[in-house]
Amino acid sequence: MEINLVTKEDLIVFKAEMLVAIREALTKASEDGLSKKQWFRSADVRRMLGISPGTLQTLRINGKLPYRKIGGSMFYHASDIEKMLKEGQQYG
Repeated sequence: MEINLVTKEDLIVFKAEMLVAIREALTKASEDGLSKKQWFRSADVRRMLGISPGTLQTLRINGKLPYRKIGGSMFYHASDIEKMLKEGQQYG
């Protein structure tokens, strides 16, 4: 049985690759006209960031991504999403 260990360098490379992917997703969203919106629903945020509902929930619970709840829907401000990305916050 082969054991694969994840090193710190592996994690640094992974983080860099994720940031590139996120920036590309935001650029695509911008080209699609989504950047004109100020507020995004959970599904929009998950699609832009390529994350699962559970990861988005963890970001909310840990206070890494502020949100507003209106009725049964949660909304995220574009500036909060961008701020989280610029600060290099880890998901989860």
